[in-house]
Amino acid sequence: QVQLVESGGGLVQAGDSLRLSCAASGDTFSRYFVSWFRQAAGEEREFIAGISSSGGRTYIADSVKGRFTISRDNAKNTVYLQMNRLKPEDTAVYYCAAGLYVAYSDSQTYRYWGQGTQLTVSS
Repeated sequence: QVQLVESGGGLVQAGDSLRLSCAASGDTFSRYFVSWFRQAAGEEREFIAGISSSGGRTYIADSVKGRFTISRDNAKNTVYLQMNRLKPEDTAVYYCAAGLYVAYSDSQTYRYWGQGTQLTVSS
């Protein structure tokens, strides 16, 4: 069992930067692949970024490539999503998810999910 808690969301202006955190507890976090997804109102959940258990491999969605990066600190049981040059279309609830064996962009393959954190980007 892994419990995930996201934090760091809020209301920002277009062009701002923000870092989201996903803190884990429970099972050995360093075993898990972790990703960030987001879901805007009325939209399907969208893969944003994923990171392998060791942090050696990362995957970034084309929609945010060049602006978002993902990292992890296994000593702190935390995964981060650094978001730069934010746009109004980045407004969504952001979720972190963890799984042992995942197809990184497929939300159905993740076993554990956080409750989400809201990001609102004003123009």
